[in-house]
Amino acid sequence: MLKQRLIHPEILDALAAAGHGSKILITDGNYPASTRVGENAALVYLNLAPGKPTVTEVLDVLLTAVPIEDAAVMQPDSGSDPAIFAEFARMLPELDLTRFDRFEFYEEASGPDTCLQIVTGEQRIYANLLLTIGVVMAS
Repeated sequence: MLKQRLIHPEILDALAAAGHGSKILITDGNYPASTRVGENAALVYLNLAPGKPTVTEVLDVLLTAVPIEDAAVMQPDSGSDPAIFAEFARMLPELDLTRFDRFEFYEEASGPDTCLQIVTGEQRIYANLLLTIGVVMAS
């Protein structure tokens, strides 16, 4: 048993094999996960029940395991910011969210650099988050 916060074996395996510039997609419950998975991405279903876990709960744990240098969201056609974008900004204060329209987001998220796709039970819309792994600096 591991002592750290992230203990999911499939997620740990994907992150251990990833490197600088690899991407992690955390999806809400509406994301077309099975048809939009990237060719190199491990697909992990965590959607236990409606609303469980949330994208922000998964993000909170991932932030303890890997550095993040970029975060992208799916911008609604209306141009408005869903409330969850403010939560992402609060959790990633050093980053400005990169915004893609729906189909650009799908393209980015299913590209060859995506190493991991985590499906949640998140019910808030536009709660999909594409993270780019940063560099671990020597200590």
